[in-house]
Amino acid sequence: MIRFLIMGLLLYAGYRILISLTTAKRPLPKSSGGREDGEEIYRDPVCGVYVSEETAVIGRHNGQRHYFCSMNCLEKYREQLDHSSPLNPEE
Repeated sequence: MIRFLIMGLLLYAGYRILISLTTAKRPLPKSSGGREDGEEIYRDPVCGVYVSEETAVIGRHNGQRHYFCSMNCLEKYREQLDHSSPLNPEE
């Protein structure tokens, strides 16, 4: 009984070795962080999540574009701007 188990195990190991030697090796994909080549990613200034321009919610402030992961982060950013800027700036 033990002989059959050992023979079966050896046959299986030999089969796996033979298969690994005969199959074509596929190159590993490049580690690009899940993005396509040439696609820009941006960091959300509120929560720090990285988003692509295609999936981002875009807001503008002082002529600059800011990229957010969601409308909630955009609204939080606007609230932060409202609280940080004085209502009546001194001239």
